[in-house]
Amino acid sequence: MRVLLRTAAAAAAALSLHSAVNTLLLRRLPPASDVDERVSLLLPLRNEAHRLQPCLQSLLRQAHLADVELLVLDDCSTDATAAAVQQLAGRAPLPGRPLPPGWLGKPHACRQLADAATGSVLVFVDADVVLQADAVARAVALLRRANLGFVSPYPQQQAGSVAERLVQPLLQWSWLTFLPLRLSESSPRPSLCAANGQFLVVDAAGYRQAGGHAAVRDAVVEDVALARVLRRHGARGGFADGSDVATCRMYDGAADLVDGYGKSLWAAFGSPAGALGVCALLLGLYVVPPAAALRGSRIGLAGYLAAVAGRVVTGRCTASQVLPDAFAHPLSVLTLVALTARSLQQHAAGRLQWKGRPLP
Repeated sequence: MRVLLRTAAAAAAALSLHSAVNTLLLRRLPPASDVDERVSLLLPLRNEAHRLQPCLQSLLRQAHLADVELLVLDDCSTDATAAAVQQLAGRAPLPGRPLPPGWLGKPHACRQLADAATGSVLVFVDADVVLQADAVARAVALLRRANLGFVSPYPQQQAGSVAERLVQPLLQWSWLTFLPLRLSESSPRPSLCAANGQFLVVDAAGYRQAGGHAAVRDAVVEDVALARVLRRHGARGGFADGSDVATCRMYDGAADLVDGYGKSLWAAFGSPAGALGVCALLLGLYVVPPAAALRGSRIGLAGYLAAVAGRVVTGRCTASQVLPDAFAHPLSVLTLVALTARSLQQHAAGRLQWKGRPLP
């Protein structure tokens, strides 16, 4: 047991060091400058009337874009989404077509938007994201200057409830801790591909050459699946720091969070076996050492403090809540494991759905 604790503590320390290196390597958006190519802003919506206004208004305020089109699609909403778009934008959204067999809702909506777009750059934005006025121009500048095929400026993840503060910081912590950022931009390995559909900037020609969202029509985690398709067709890309140009509050309270993660965690690690393996690794690295520390183990305490240091580093890098939340890292990991177990169980029972549509 002592050897296992030493190994876990050393691994936690090494991974926290890796996250610190990644914060230095993480691409930053350049200062705003005028964009001289056509940019298509693409906003898919389904039942978003209650939170649409800040996002849409921020898209309408984008600056430094000499030639821009804003396309909004109402994906067969059952609420007042279409009326809200009409009121805010002064025009009706594109009407989404019924979902064909073999498609999930988000890829289908994004595919329709991309088909209607005429820009040389496609910018996909989710309805829970709010952009600064220069966000798109700066993201496009990075895409072109770094010669990337796609880039995901990662928004600042906002959290209100206790459940959100436990879980949401694990999003950016996970890729800053486990993903070798520079290698991931060009590696052909699927496990190293990364993207975030909340704010995704893509070269239009490369997107269409790769088949676009039609190539990931049945993917629950469609942003990562799209990154893998783009990578197979030679596109380089990955994350950038978008915390100073974008904010996102994915979920509003514990119930919303549980439902949201329920739809995707079963598929996030490739397979049920992959999910179980990741959960076992996280428990071994980040729950066992603090549990041992409570029984007086100095090695366990060292492992726990190393993990907390990693959370502090990644939190400061991405403008998320750091203290005292970082000290609850073992509880955050336990919550994620419980959410993953629930998602796997719900999927096996065929009870998962999202926004009124069943998931496979």
